[in-house]
Amino acid sequence: MNRYLRKAVTMVAAAALCTSVFATQVYSLFSDHRAMRVDDILTIIIVESAKAGSESKTNTSKGTDVGFKAKSLSLLSPQEFGASNSTKYDGKGATSRSGSLSATVTARVIQVLESGNLLIEGSKTVEINQEKEIIKISGIVRPQDIQKNNIVYSTSLADAEIMYSGSGAVNTAARPGMFTRFFNWLF
Repeated sequence: MNRYLRKAVTMVAAAALCTSVFATQVYSLFSDHRAMRVDDILTIIIVESAKAGSESKTNTSKGTDVGFKAKSLSLLSPQEFGASNSTKYDGKGATSRSGSLSATVTARVIQVLESGNLLIEGSKTVEINQEKEIIKISGIVRPQDIQKNNIVYSTSLADAEIMYSGSGAVNTAARPGMFTRFFNWLF
């Protein structure tokens, strides 16, 4: 066999081997690079706000008057007897709560569902001056909700679970003391 032909066959075989080994990790230059497989990465932009409120008012009033008139045994004046009762209640109550969270977390596709939707999960831990903040997110995203650069807004996640927690001196100082917690539990 010709030396050049042997080199050409060897190079074609090596290219075919490389293509088959790395085919799952190589994207075409002309394909869409949006996440669609397990272990693909998405950037989740968390923009959540919640506001709730409730108000109630109750006004009640009840009154009773009873009167009797009887003739007196003495002819001077008739005797009158009476009783009255009244009850009023005016109750009011209101409650409100609001919160917001803005963050960016990178998540990984952990499963592609039969519907083609993607189950994602991610977390981010930031520690500054011995204060640790942890953000965890999971949910289901539709492929059509994935924007360019694999960005998804948290408002587009189905069954979204977003957890934000922290630990450190500031978090410890914000918690009530042991005696306060005991008396709150007791009463």
